Amino acid sequence: MDDQNKNLILATALSFLVILVWFVLFPPPPVEEATVRDEIVAADGTTLQVEGDVPTDVPTASLLAPQSVEDAVGESARVDIDSPSLIGSLSLTGGRIDDLRLKDYRETLDADADLVRLLAPIGTAAPYYALHGWVASVGASADQVPGPSTEWNVETGETLSPGNDVVLRWDNGAGLIFRKTFALDDDFLFTVTQSVENTTGADIALRPYGLVARHGEPYQIGFFIQHEGVVRMSDGSMEEINYDDMPDLSTEEGRIEVEENGWIGFSDQYWMTALIPTPGREFRSTARFANDIYQIETVYPMVTVPAGATADADSQFFAGAQEWEVIRSYQNDLGIERFLDSIDWGWFFFLTKPIFAVLHWLNGLIGNMGWAIIGLTLIIKALLLPLAYKSFVSMAKMRELQPQMEKLKESAGDDREKLQKGMMELYRTNKVNPAAGCLPILMQIPIFFSLYKVIFVTIELRHAPWVGWIDDLSAPDPSSIFNLFGLLPWDAPAPESFLSLIFIGIMPIALGISMWLQQKLNPPVTDPTQRMIFAWMPWVFMFMLGGFASGLVLYWIANNTITFIQQYTIMRSQGVKPDVFGNILGRTKSDNK
Repeated sequence: MDDQNKNLILATALSFLVILVWFVLFPPPPVEEATVRDEIVAADGTTLQVEGDVPTDVPTASLLAPQSVEDAVGESARVDIDSPSLIGSLSLTGGRIDDLRLKDYRETLDADADLVRLLAPIGTAAPYYALHGWVASVGASADQVPGPSTEWNVETGETLSPGNDVVLRWDNGAGLIFRKTFALDDDFLFTVTQSVENTTGADIALRPYGLVARHGEPYQIGFFIQHEGVVRMSDGSMEEINYDDMPDLSTEEGRIEVEENGWIGFSDQYWMTALIPTPGREFRSTARFANDIYQIETVYPMVTVPAGATADADSQFFAGAQEWEVIRSYQNDLGIERFLDSIDWGWFFFLTKPIFAVLHWLNGLIGNMGWAIIGLTLIIKALLLPLAYKSFVSMAKMRELQPQMEKLKESAGDDREKLQKGMMELYRTNKVNPAAGCLPILMQIPIFFSLYKVIFVTIELRHAPWVGWIDDLSAPDPSSIFNLFGLLPWDAPAPESFLSLIFIGIMPIALGISMWLQQKLNPPVTDPTQRMIFAWMPWVFMFMLGGFASGLVLYWIANNTITFIQQYTIMRSQGVKPDVFGNILGRTKSDNK
């Protein structure tokens, strides 16, 4: 086996290994029916009763089965939420933000599909909500501060929308008057300002807090490439905690004292909630799991309220889609440090970030994410052209040395040391680097991985169409051989079916053909083992990638096509005239022997 073929097989094996690792899916855990508790663990470890000693309006799961969202929403007085991006309501019971849907996103591609629901109230199968309040410290008892079951009154405002704030008021009857002011921007950011008016004759001290709670185990896609769980920034340091790891999280591990800048949130594949203290303000960041509740908290320093005075505390709450441009604007305009890193960019963040930035720019320029992927491929291939040129020239020189290498093998016989020394001298004399042939392929591995990460985690590719039947570049090609790509009157196998791995679509087939044609730029190797490997490789990759996102398959097809053109042109410039059709016919003739 000559070194050129060794390099090609090595590069192929490495690529195959990487794709195989990516293809390993961790099956998503079964979605457990969430339980509804009559208490939650509040900030600083205090237990907050949702409804006194006998839960009535917020029953436990043992007393009542989970309700629909509509029924749960109807059980409490509410204030509507309506913005260009969000629709829902906040509950006057507890003053919780617990009913939120995203206007621009639907569950499926169907025009009448439900809007994506982000938050849901207590009483449903999967409660998910935000709560802001006070912890009594000095001069006030726990029952004198508002809790999750406190019934607030609307002081001002009707519908929470951009420019129309809503103020809630609660008088504890013992000289303390609490207010919550909610403001909302055009995207996904709430500003919550809490105030307490002290009309008693003594000073009091309270600690403001914010929390986000998820009852029961959240739905997870369960794919290793995507982080799902807590993400937080603490004084410049990023941390990710998977949902599966939270039950084993110790108090010390879950609690961080932040001196100046930070935030904490729950991150899913496309959606996120985050508690964001005012930049420059110290606080305690906590992630905990208790009573089947996943919870994040921000607890602020003690606030002293003198008699006859008023004190307030404000913070921000993000609830929405992880849109790159929106999150970047919050980071740059509001000073939320490293907020863009709430998107899971992965190990190759130094590649994924610029790749997505270019892809986003191309999409804005072209207006179609599929053509933007092709444009990105052209840019990447242009940047790698010098390396590709050097590689193809090296491969051409290696081909010229084949007769001399064959003579060297004959003269060396079984003496491998003599053969190795002779080949090294041959390479040195002719200034040939045998490793240069696989360098572009090795460079493609992190680029491919980074683009796959971008396509998988960034919401801008969710439900993004390309042409014709490709209406979602984040999903596999929906066409199938099973129904002759829609010509026969029956449906293709469901994506979760094993048959979908066999009856692949048009784009995976085009990928296999592009890889096969790229092989035909060179005559088939004479070694039977190598010939068999090369013969099967395009079709194995074709089926392996059949279930991958069509945006990724589109990139690979474009990459193979451009590589074919580059290699053909460079080979011609080196005096080599590739006979593609002749190699195809030659391959067929040899197969028929």
